[in-house]
This record gives sequence, C-alpha cells and structure tokens, in this order.
Amino acid sequence: MPRRTPDHQIGTHSSDFAKGFPMHGVVTNSEFQSCIQREFPAVRNKAYLDSACIGVAPFRAVRAVTDLAQGMQYCIGESGTEMHGRLNVTRAAAHPMAARLIGAEPSDIALVESATQGLKIAAEALPLKAGDHVLVPDLEFVQMGLMWRQMEARGVTVRAVPHAQGRISVDAVRAQLTPEVKVLAISSVQWTNGFRVDLASISELCRQREIWLVVDAAQHLGSLALNVKETPVDILVCGGHKWLCSPFGSGFMYLSPKARPQLRRPLAGFFSAKPPARTWGEAFLRTDITPFQEYEFTGDASAWETGGTGNYPGAVGLAASLSVIHELRPQRIQEHIHALADYLLEGLDRLGIETVSPRAVEDRSGIVTFRAGNAAADQTVLRTLLAAGVAVSMRYISGVGGIRVSCHHYNTLAHIDQLLEAVEKWQHRPTRPRPARAEAEGSDARLLPPLVTRQRALIDALDDDLMGLITARNSVARGIRLGRLAGALPRTDLAREREVIERFHQRLGQDGTRLALELLRTTKGNT
Repeated sequence: MPRRTPDHQIGTHSSDFAKGFPMHGVVTNSEFQSCIQREFPAVRNKAYLDSACIGVAPFRAVRAVTDLAQGMQYCIGESGTEMHGRLNVTRAAAHPMAARLIGAEPSDIALVESATQGLKIAAEALPLKAGDHVLVPDLEFVQMGLMWRQMEARGVTVRAVPHAQGRISVDAVRAQLTPEVKVLAISSVQWTNGFRVDLASISELCRQREIWLVVDAAQHLGSLALNVKETPVDILVCGGHKWLCSPFGSGFMYLSPKARPQLRRPLAGFFSAKPPARTWGEAFLRTDITPFQEYEFTGDASAWETGGTGNYPGAVGLAASLSVIHELRPQRIQEHIHALADYLLEGLDRLGIETVSPRAVEDRSGIVTFRAGNAAADQTVLRTLLAAGVAVSMRYISGVGGIRVSCHHYNTLAHIDQLLEAVEKWQHRPTRPRPARAEAEGSDARLLPPLVTRQRALIDALDDDLMGLITARNSVARGIRLGRLAGALPRTDLAREREVIERFHQRLGQDGTRLALELLRTTKGNT
C-alpha cells in the first residue's frame, strides 16, 4: 500500500481499508505470495511458527499506526477538536472490517482491547442471577475459567465440561445440560492442541435449549473462516494480536442483534450517546447543554465500548491487519494453513513423533501440537527449536498439550522443514532427504542464522522509520515554503539551512554534513 504523507494521516487512510476489496473472487498463488512477501518481509528467512501466541504485524498495519502517531506529532488539523473528531472516524473504520470477517453488520461490532476485556463485558452484560449455571470446558485458556469463576460471588455456579482425549464433543456438552444452565462459554478452537469444536451443532443445541452461547474465537479467526449468520452465536470475542496480526492491544466483540436488547448496558461514556447536534464538536458550541440532561444512547454494539477516548492506534492497526486477511481471502488462508499442517503431520509421522492435535480435517485448525515423550523431553525439544531459530511455544492445560506449532498464511514448507530438521537433530538421527514438495519451494537454500535474521528484520524496521520521518520532514518543509511564498519572503532561508547543516555536522561529522545537504536537496522540489 502506498505510503501517505502526514497531511493525510488522521481520519482518512484507515477508512480506505474498507474500500476496494471485493467480497468474492479467486486469489491466485502468485497474488497470495506477492501480498505475503510485501507485507511480512521479516519472516522470509525466519521460521516463525508461533502465531497462536502473537502474530507478526503486516507492513501496512505498522505504517498505519506510525502515520497516525506522526499526524499527532505534527498537529495535523486546525484544532484539537478537529483532530479528535478525525481520530474517532479513523477508529470507526475497524467496525466494518471486523464485521465483514464474520459475516455480520458493522452495528453488531464493539471494539475491545483483548478477548479478556470482551469476556469481562459479556459476563457483566448477561442477565444472570443467583442459582444460574455457566458451563466451561476444561480445555479452555486460563482466562476463561478465571473470568467466569469470579461470577460465583453473585451466586452463579461454574461447571466444567470434561474433555475426552483432548476433544470437547457435542454429546459431552449435552450431558452437562440441566435446567440451571444458562450460559455455555467455549472457545471455537482450543488453545493447547488446536481442537476445533463442532460450533454449528453446539449453536443448534444452545438455540434449542435457549442457552446463551459465548464464543472465544481468538484461536479461530484469521486462520479459519466463520460466518455468524450461518452459525449463530450470541456473543463472540476475539483478540487481534494472534491470528489477526494486529500490532497492538486490540480486538473486537460481536453482539447479535437478538441478544443486545436483553443484555445489561454498561455505564457507557458520552461517545456511546447520540450528540445533541450533528457532532459532539458542534454540541460543545451550544450554551444550553448540561451534564445532567437526558441523553439517548445508541442501540448498536458500540454502546458496550468504553465510550471515551479509545485505543486509536490499536483500532487503526486492527483495520489495516484485517485488510490483509480480506485481500488474501479467509477461505484461501484456511486452505494454505491446512496444506502446511498436512505437511507437518506427515513429517512428524516420518520421525515417529507423537501428535496431540486431532487428525480429522473438520477437527483441525492452524495449531499442530506434538510431544517428545514427557514434559521434560518437550522442554528439551523446545530449547532445541528456539536455538535453531524456530519460534514455537509449549502449552498444557488439564493434562493436554505439548509443543505447539502455529502455521499461518506467511509460513512456507521451508519453515516446516527447518522445524523437522531441528527435531531430527534432537533425535540424533542422520538428516533425511527432503520431499520434492519442499524442494520445489526452495527449502534447500541455506537459511540465515537466527541472530542475523533478527538483526536484518530490525534494520528493515529502522529503515521504514527513517523513510517515514523523511517523508514527514519533507511535508513540513513544503508547508514552510508555501508559508514563506504566501508572505512574499524568499523561498529559501540560507541562514536556517546553515544551522541545519551545522547541527548534523556536530553529531555525525562529515557524514552528517553530506546527509544534511541531501535532506535539504530533497525538500527543494516543486511546491
């Protein structure tokens, strides 16, 4: 995506992400790879297989956040009121992007900082009373149990749905249903072994029993497709920093239109209320408003947001990251991830390694978990992989887990080969010939040492920052030139230029002098 100059940084470019992406269409392999190489340069030679923990931010998301911050740094806008209004418009661009991802409407989406915050809002909003029961599978992430257990202070009972060999079946849920059960809180993909629940059947079961269905999709969205119109849920939460690859604390929550009228409303901020004018900026010009008058609140899901000054960088980064997923198409990403998982499973089988994740396609996700025999051996393999430059995690819950591998859209067969070679090295076996499929992708090229790869990625990031600052400097310099011309002053202030050159020379010597002269030259273009 072309980089924008600072005078476009607030309130315009993020909304562009919501435009120009057709809902349907085939993404060719070359288009897919071109987008990945453009947006994720740091993973070209790095086997980053840990997206279930935190995803790699795409280039456009980092640029969007940087542009936003630079816009604030250079005070774009005639006043703070105008800049605040632009920030709100920019933040709102994330609503339609998130809605499109799950087949919802923008009015169904509330922006949150994490899945944890979304679960907190859900727990407080649901009309639960003393004596009600909440079902939570025992494979869930710690936060799921921790959040709902705190409801016990209000007389709500939390009960576990036991897993069977790392799986949560519809029958296991059905067996726990009693008249007291009012909520089923479940992750659509389990975090340790990647088990994908039969969400469609569970949704139907909850609708038949009139049970609230709360879904944590943090390990689902971004790697697997999901449509809430085809698979209805009442509340869905998703953090943005995992498979959505949002660079900062951000995420979204879906509140179904049928659910919202029955949910408790939070003590919302004034941005959740309808302004007594066209905008709040205009409302503040009126002399008759008071803090005690009656205000009408929106019926949209955004009423469950903070309602004050929001996480603008997070929302901008989330919208940009979601635009990458829409460009690549969720279904195409899912196919790519399944192909990588197949290749990894075949390789682990060839090495005689035990896999913990389910093998059936309908039960699988982007997570493949394997074990080396016991927890101590798993830790040894983990250290071996990390030392070889292969980023993975080790996770356990309720006795289920092992070494967790997360295959995402930016991963290749070469990354899987690097992992398999490290595991084979741990086994002290001779290296086996690579399959033809891996060779076709160029996996026989020598991968750079992990330290060099990390340092190159840092250099790339620093270069991006330098280019952004140069662009910003040129824009400010252009404004100065225009101002001097408008005041009938000479276009160039030679004394000021000498000051700039002297400052660079004092810090950097002769190299600083040359750099200052080049910077001054680039700012003398056409006004």
